[in-house]
Amino acid sequence: MNPLFYAVPAASVLALAFAYIFFRQMMKEEEGTPTMKQIAQYVREGAMAYLKQQYKVVVIVFVILALFFALLAYVFHVQNPWVPFAFLTGGFFSGLAGFIGMKTATFASGRTANAARRSLNSGLKVAFRSGAVMGLTVVGLGLLDIAIWFLILNAFVTEATMAQKLVVITTTMLTFGMGASTQALFARVGGGIYTKAADVGADLVGKVETELPEDDPRNPATIADNVGDNVGDVAGMGADLYESYCGSILSTMALGASAFYAVGPEMQMKAILAPMLIAAIGVLLSIISIFTVRTKEGAGMAQLLKSMSVGTNLAAALSAVATFGVLYLLGFENWWQLSLSVVAGLTAGVVIGKATEYYTSHSYKPTQKLAEASQTGPATVIISGVGLGMISTAIPVIAIAVAIILAYLCAIGFDVKDMLTPENLSKGLYGVAIAAVGMLSTLGITLATDAYGPIADNAGGNAQMSELEPEVRERTDVLDALGNTTAATGKGFAIGSAALTALALLASYIEEIKIALERTGEWVNGVAGQVRAADASILDILNNYHVSLMNPAVLAGVFIGAMMAFLFCGMTMNAVGRAAAKMVIEVRRQFREIKGILTGEGTPDYKRCVEISTKAAQHEMLVPAFTAILVPVATGCVLGVAGVLGLLIGGLGAGFVLAVFMSNSGGAWDNAKKFVEEGHFGGKNSDSHHATVVGDTVGDPFKDTSGPSLNILIKLMSMVSIVMAGLTVAFHLL
Repeated sequence: MNPLFYAVPAASVLALAFAYIFFRQMMKEEEGTPTMKQIAQYVREGAMAYLKQQYKVVVIVFVILALFFALLAYVFHVQNPWVPFAFLTGGFFSGLAGFIGMKTATFASGRTANAARRSLNSGLKVAFRSGAVMGLTVVGLGLLDIAIWFLILNAFVTEATMAQKLVVITTTMLTFGMGASTQALFARVGGGIYTKAADVGADLVGKVETELPEDDPRNPATIADNVGDNVGDVAGMGADLYESYCGSILSTMALGASAFYAVGPEMQMKAILAPMLIAAIGVLLSIISIFTVRTKEGAGMAQLLKSMSVGTNLAAALSAVATFGVLYLLGFENWWQLSLSVVAGLTAGVVIGKATEYYTSHSYKPTQKLAEASQTGPATVIISGVGLGMISTAIPVIAIAVAIILAYLCAIGFDVKDMLTPENLSKGLYGVAIAAVGMLSTLGITLATDAYGPIADNAGGNAQMSELEPEVRERTDVLDALGNTTAATGKGFAIGSAALTALALLASYIEEIKIALERTGEWVNGVAGQVRAADASILDILNNYHVSLMNPAVLAGVFIGAMMAFLFCGMTMNAVGRAAAKMVIEVRRQFREIKGILTGEGTPDYKRCVEISTKAAQHEMLVPAFTAILVPVATGCVLGVAGVLGLLIGGLGAGFVLAVFMSNSGGAWDNAKKFVEEGHFGGKNSDSHHATVVGDTVGDPFKDTSGPSLNILIKLMSMVSIVMAGLTVAFHLL
């Protein structure tokens, strides 16, 4: 084993150690007045009750799927025997990352509100360091899982040659990504339905019908709304990015083992180590950059955004420089060119983040214009928001397209003339995969900025419900508005990384098909004639299955994949609509039947609203989740390998653009409401305010349920296809 490998588990331990240190620092902060403590306790109990119920459902699903994989592996012999175990560990670590992040967030919100009583900087520091617990836990557990599995498989896998052994190890490790993807989908969809059902109910009845302020304790749905911020935006986002982080590293390792197969095992091992070491260096740089985030009293939105940007940009810049050193030390001949592939990924991540910030922050013209549209009613707010979201897709899509081309060309030394030879194709795809690793290498701090958002939002709710001094609520409002933008930026980053990761997984799928063909002993009809599966290139596999745009199976797959993005969004949007309707009915009932709520003399039944959201989320998340798992399996059984490749391409193209549109529209509607609440166009409780509340309500499932869930749909379909590759090769109708 190369000694450099041990830097990976060391980095994971370092990340988890700092996560623990930040958690202990946060817990030492005072939680505030007895009322503040009681409200925080309500939110904690609601969040844990939801998560406990969700994990019961998820455990049942995981046991059924693991038994199915065991059947395929040990009875029908069309599956790698390690898959059932890898699948379970991937799901376990993904769920654990979300659990730790949510536990931290529910302890941090009350302490952030109390710290904001001292100063704006104190509130920012507590919220951001608590968000960093989520970021560092995700990268720490991700690297730990990868390192443990690599050591286990290296000890137990036996193949004819070392080169073959490394290919089998890396392709086997890919399969634990399906466990992470499945858990992430349940966390994202379930959490998204929960939070938006509560949010819509709280806004429509509380703000529009009874003109209560945001997070007013008289609103029965306000505790459920605050719980939802944690289960959706913390636990859900953590599981989502854990899966992206691991998926990008694992797919790059698999492509590295394949691309350098002919060169020999020494070079293969270096190509496998490269993504792990880039991620390990990113952990260290994220920790350093977390300490640079601070602000001064009286800072406005622009200064706060700058404070956040200092940390994330510093981490990205240092990571880019460190990559050159890592690849040089590993001895790659094209080390500086491959490093530029990583820089392409990092740059795309920064560009997508800045574009999202521009279109969703009320510091900039697009959202201010959207708020202006509120003067003519909610219809024009919705029309303007949809238009804004559609236009906002241009920059992220172009950024990803340019990053893909540049990463590919850099990895092959800009050999444009022979860019599609078998050797260059493998190296180019390795470059694209390592660009995804580059984008996610500083996830420790980028996820910290995202997890900060719901903590700041809950802190504002705590301050409002506890009736703290007006200046405290002003500080928490500023922190909350910043959180809306960082959350929108985080979603854009997650979507962009999902696109690059899914492309790398597409190439990894072909490698998995090759392994499946080796298992059956079939020969491949390659470009230059018949070859053994072990010696087949990517072009040979594509030729064997007639993968071209003229193949009707490919075209049918593309259409099904594009349809899946819209079908999935429709299912999740309707799920939120049904759950929100139940919440609206319940809030109206409480206002009608519980005397004295609106005068402050009666106490709302918060627990009943929490129960409604919990039950609705558990019930509604199952059909979209199972659809995402079953469609790739059915496509493979009917249309074969060519159809599955079409499905993944169609799903990636449509899903990426739709996710950006929905996330940015929702973020802009939310911040347009905040802009009006700051006193523009009539301020709170004006007609303009009511119009933006309606826009924000429409945007809630856009940005917090359907849009973010598409990232996972794209990757889950790829992961399911990879895991089921053996079945697809063994049985297909066309």
